[in-house]
Amino acid sequence: MKIDDSFYSLSLVDFIAMAFKEDTGDGDQTSLACIESKAEGKAVVKMKESGVIAGVELANHILDYADKNLEVTILKTDGTKVHSGDTVLEIEGNVPAILRAERLLLNCLQRMSGIATFTNTLVEKVKGTQAKILDTRKTTPNFRHFEKWAVRIGGGYNHRFGLYDMILIKNNHVDACGSITAAIQKSISYLKSSNKKLQVEIETRNMDEVNEVLRCGGVNRIMLDNFSTDEMKKAVELIGRKYETEASGGINSDTIRAYAETGVDFISVGALTHSYKSLDISLNIIL
Repeated sequence: MKIDDSFYSLSLVDFIAMAFKEDTGDGDQTSLACIESKAEGKAVVKMKESGVIAGVELANHILDYADKNLEVTILKTDGTKVHSGDTVLEIEGNVPAILRAERLLLNCLQRMSGIATFTNTLVEKVKGTQAKILDTRKTTPNFRHFEKWAVRIGGGYNHRFGLYDMILIKNNHVDACGSITAAIQKSISYLKSSNKKLQVEIETRNMDEVNEVLRCGGVNRIMLDNFSTDEMKKAVELIGRKYETEASGGINSDTIRAYAETGVDFISVGALTHSYKSLDISLNIIL
């Protein structure tokens, strides 16, 4: 599953180019020293543990950038459940080019697969409820789109990509404005004056704030931050279907099912992109 087309078509090559420049500098000195520049061979990318593979399409682009003449056979596509020992890719062609791409390719595959695997674990835990698992902006700078891509591959959904594509009124905005009502009204006025069509979400910290949002209106989604499951259920019932609801704040794999069963629409989990474990994947040359 691809990320949005505008980023994918305009920035993917820039990301790969900068990553190669960072790693290669003025040349892969080890390969220059001990491998013939025209040496040909084969490499295999293998799983060393089980999970959900993600980043295969990105890896293919990385290899294409390294050498357009490399022949790549994809054996496991993004979103496939894989096991230790499975071969994901077979690569044939110039050995120095394969080795130039090795670490970047593995870095992306390992991290994206870790995120996809963790996401899929949480998605499975809430199966049978209406709750959708969301990511957050707690991402690695300049790698956000790939982390969010991995969340989608794992069965989750993307929250806003950045500060530009949604109005999310959080507690600091409310405190700076003086009240929830003031923050919402200013946001609505801004959208009208700027002719922007953006969704509006507001964070609430207790039932009093939920009630204030209900009196004020003008939003699309209400975030229920750090509510207990009992409080969450009461808030969801009070809101009814007037607005979408989102649970947030310290929810983990042990508690996520209980939150999903409150009837909340979305559960945002920052840990998807800041506390995942990368999957162990290897690349080996076979001459």
